Amino acid sequence: MNLPLHIQLEDVQNTPDKRCLIIDRVGIKSLRYPIFFQSDADEAPIRVVADFNMYVKLPHDVKGTHMSRFIELLETPDLVMSTDSIGDFMKTMLSQLEADSGHLEMQFPFFIRKQAPVSGVSSMMDYDVTLIANLEETLSLKLKVAIPVTSLCPCSKKISEYGAHNQRSMITVTAELNQIISLKSLIGQIEQQASSELYGLLKRPDEKYVTEYAYDNPKFVEDLVRDVAASLNSCEAIVDYIIECENFESIHNHSAYAMLQKSRGSL
Repeated sequence: MNLPLHIQLEDVQNTPDKRCLIIDRVGIKSLRYPIFFQSDADEAPIRVVADFNMYVKLPHDVKGTHMSRFIELLETPDLVMSTDSIGDFMKTMLSQLEADSGHLEMQFPFFIRKQAPVSGVSSMMDYDVTLIANLEETLSLKLKVAIPVTSLCPCSKKISEYGAHNQRSMITVTAELNQIISLKSLIGQIEQQASSELYGLLKRPDEKYVTEYAYDNPKFVEDLVRDVAASLNSCEAIVDYIIECENFESIHNHSAYAMLQKSRGSL
């Protein structure tokens, strides 16, 4: 008599372990997978290719976790990831993996179509986005986004007879959320604090505009993190945040860096 294959094969990882040691995180790392992501409730989901880290806590008496179940979760029919749905996804993950706590990181490039400020020509801008979720007794959700901008040096503008040095900068915000947030709106809100935002495609009138706009809005790296913080302090969806900015200096062989961290209780 031939038994079904799953009955013939022993489930080794589900056997008891006698060392009595809990493993805090076990699972899969650096999995690249296509998935649907919805940034705003009023917009259709988009296809992204994300890098996943997915872990659960392993009890002291279980030998191993079921690695294949992580992949099966991402193959769930009609699965759409968002800041709203990730809590339910985490609950399903813990149920399927028979765990009482879990951790997920989902990193992907997020594209926004932007119009140039004068000509109106449109092009895509990309931003690196990471969703970080922990679920034990409660859900903790963080959103990390890296936003490239332009910064122009106030000191250079002040001391020079003409011109001022400027450079591309990277503002990285890691924010803990307590409610749904619009990713596009958050990115736009942060971009507005820079000397100028960036565009994928500019015509000559646009280039003139953004050059002069940046000249009229000089910002030190310190100004950038403070202005972003002042803007985020009014956002009720954000519990706490870490703001980092790196200016890739155009007149030095090093970067300028600033970091500002605040929790809602200390504001």
